[in-house]
Amino acid sequence: MEKADTGFRHWRMSEAIDLKQILASWPYDPENDARVVRVPKGREVLQVRTPLGLEQYELDGRPDGVRPHLRESVLEFHLARFEQAKITGQEGDFDLSPNDCAELFNEGTLYYLRYVRLFQLRDWTRTIRDTARNLRVFDFVHEHARREEDQMFLEKWRPYILRVNASAAAMQQIEKSAFQRAQSITQEAIDKIETLDEIVDDETFEFERERSLQALRELLAQIQKNQPLSELEQLERQLGRAIERQEFERAALLRDKIRDLKKQQVA
Repeated sequence: MEKADTGFRHWRMSEAIDLKQILASWPYDPENDARVVRVPKGREVLQVRTPLGLEQYELDGRPDGVRPHLRESVLEFHLARFEQAKITGQEGDFDLSPNDCAELFNEGTLYYLRYVRLFQLRDWTRTIRDTARNLRVFDFVHEHARREEDQMFLEKWRPYILRVNASAAAMQQIEKSAFQRAQSITQEAIDKIETLDEIVDDETFEFERERSLQALRELLAQIQKNQPLSELEQLERQLGRAIERQEFERAALLRDKIRDLKKQQVA
């Protein structure tokens, strides 16, 4: 066996960049370890400070900026394959090999690493986008993987990703003061997780389902607690206080207002 080219190795090592100064400019702080910055040519990227280094993610497209198979992602490549199979009448023969699935699993991890940080930065729109994208991978693999073990491989994490997707969507609605919509999104996610098919003897699935349900129920309770009262609810609360104080004239006026408001809502 030929010896390695030690001269080339020495050149590479001598030309290597010492990252110490770069790392010193952003000391590690677990409470402030992710940021969006603008780099040359005006592009924004997501940077993450780890205890020993830096990670950088593209904000759009595939997180590492790679274009596998000359497509935006491995998923887009296989979706195009599937569309072509439908066009040529070979849809029934389409499947995903173990290697195809491994590529999709590895790529999904990149999106997971990004959306966790996007959620941390309250970038709800991109979090929703990336979690929905990975849910699409879950569905695609579950339907088309050649091997049953690949079909089921991602399912144990479905409760978790449904939770993150719904939480981001609910938070987005809360910021718009759309509290009823936020409640609906959260309740729909709870219902969906509760009705997922069981995965027998899978501790990860059981853990993620229970943890996700608990987190979403807590979020729903917080939304309901912090939701401003509607005009009707305010009048009904005032009516209750008037009755307690035996302010019967005021109570009668409030009843009239409540009745008129309910008629307007029905009309």
